[in-house]
Amino acid sequence: MPRNPRRSLPFLMFLFGLAALACGVARVRAASDAPATQPAQSKSDPKASAASACARCHVEAKTQPLTQMGRALELPGSNPTVVTHPRLAFQKAGYSYLVETRDGKTNYSVTDGTRTLAIPVLWSLGAGNQTWVLEYDGKLYESLVSYYLAIDGLDITTGDESIKPKTLEEAMGRPIDDREKKACFGCHSTNSVTDGQVNLEHLHPGVECSHCHEGTAQHLADTVRGVDGPTPPALSKLASEDISNFCGQCHRTWETVIRGPWRGEVNVRFQPYRLANSRCFDGADPRISCVACHNPHQPLNRDKAFYDAKCLACHAAGATALQHAVAVGQSAPIANGAKVCPVAKDNCVSCHMPRVNMLGGHLTFTDHQIRVVKPGIPYPN
Repeated sequence: MPRNPRRSLPFLMFLFGLAALACGVARVRAASDAPATQPAQSKSDPKASAASACARCHVEAKTQPLTQMGRALELPGSNPTVVTHPRLAFQKAGYSYLVETRDGKTNYSVTDGTRTLAIPVLWSLGAGNQTWVLEYDGKLYESLVSYYLAIDGLDITTGDESIKPKTLEEAMGRPIDDREKKACFGCHSTNSVTDGQVNLEHLHPGVECSHCHEGTAQHLADTVRGVDGPTPPALSKLASEDISNFCGQCHRTWETVIRGPWRGEVNVRFQPYRLANSRCFDGADPRISCVACHNPHQPLNRDKAFYDAKCLACHAAGATALQHAVAVGQSAPIANGAKVCPVAKDNCVSCHMPRVNMLGGHLTFTDHQIRVVKPGIPYPN
């Protein structure tokens, strides 16, 4: 298979819109009124029940709910961010915002000093950093302010910095269309999109097993009945390029970004796109895939030294390269012309995968376009 990041699986080209730092649904009503849309599964923890069912046989299901994907959406009463931050306040352009939590219920409000919109939050999207989607007059809006872990407070939502609200409704949030609605909830939750339609009443919080593994429900039913039925396909056996396209359904594929409006440092958020731009990317080489470095069933490893073996599986000489290749799951040597770094053999990512700050440092991303970074060279688009 030749190196070609432009080729992709047709069935994986569902183009999700902006999903990073999005969403949590609520309705503008009097505080005593019941919200129009009730959060699904509020009487129990569906995340725990689904994971425990799979964990009877698959140890990965025990740790997956602890990942950022597993915590991509939180329901009322189970959101640790608002529990530890019961009162979040912010002012901008003449508007005052307050996200307040009492007795397990969170309200999002904005005022111009004369009028106030108070909205009960039903869903909080994002692990660490969080945004809410608001329901107003039957339409969904992305909250204009979000919580950022780096500043431990509120600021304007990523992507909405250019919005200059002229009304209280505009200050409340940005309207989102059906495409973005599907992308937002489709990437941050499970079972919220069926046959192309969003159904929030059947939503399960976060990314569960069935979100990525097709046929999970049938497999579980067969197991309970003692039937030897088909098992979900092993995604780890996909080629590197196909894995990028699979993960890119939410993290953006190379094709999605090229056809989209994202230019400059803003596209550092889209790891499959950045990885495909790397000179060393080979869609047929398992050493350069998303899962070669990241275990989607484990919390993200933030130790830079952890990734040295991944790099040295290619960028080392002879037996050393083979040793590291075996360590990352590649049992046989693969021919390549990867150069051996003349500078160091450790902390590779600190030099070759620089961190990029956005929003004045509110967000920091590791650039997955692997390269030799030299001072003064502009960000490669």
